[in-house]
Amino acid sequence: MFLFSSLPLLLLSVMTASCSETCEEVQKTCHVVACGSPGINGLPGTKGEKGEPGQGLRGLQGPPGKLGPQGPPGLPGLQGVMGPKGDPGKNSDYDSGLAASERQALRSELDRIKQWLIFSLGKKVGKKVFLTNGEKTTFGRVKALCAQYQGSVATPMNAEENAAIQNVAKGETFVGITDEATEGQFVDLTGRSVTFVNWNNGEPNDADNSEDCVMLLKDGKWNDISCSQSFVAVCEFPA
Repeated sequence: MFLFSSLPLLLLSVMTASCSETCEEVQKTCHVVACGSPGINGLPGTKGEKGEPGQGLRGLQGPPGKLGPQGPPGLPGLQGVMGPKGDPGKNSDYDSGLAASERQALRSELDRIKQWLIFSLGKKVGKKVFLTNGEKTTFGRVKALCAQYQGSVATPMNAEENAAIQNVAKGETFVGITDEATEGQFVDLTGRSVTFVNWNNGEPNDADNSEDCVMLLKDGKWNDISCSQSFVAVCEFPA
């Protein structure tokens, strides 16, 4: 009876001893991390130095990339050397005849215009045509005005041209003769000494040492006068 009553106690002792041994073995073999809570992550480490390039063979070059956008245009280059002159063109007989007829028509038209101008504003003498726009201005302005239309200041070379200029101006006008270069030596605008003169009595007198230009009076006589005065502009053109 005593034996049966102590049996449970004995079994309990054996199980306790076995469990103790088992737990001790588990504690010996288990890591603390497995049995405890996880720890906090540490700070990241520093980046290591770049390693030396490998010693293997270099790979093949890849295909070219996509074409980029077009850049801005550059500065223009220097002008090239002029090439040799080309051969003259060859016109057909029809084209040559047409060009000749056009030239003839243009020449006829210009001749008509010239006649109208002479009739209304000018006078033709020999190979000269004298024209005026009626403007009164200084000698320098007259020279510029005549040159603008490929003419020159009216310059009488004989009595007939002198009368024609007088008729066109219908008043006092400059003529293309001066002694600006050398006092007392009157020349035309090309520098040639004049061979025809028509001075008024007592002229030229270079009053006040300032009369270097020549004016044609209403009666056709000449008088030296200051170039800064203003008179009717008369130009001459080749007829």
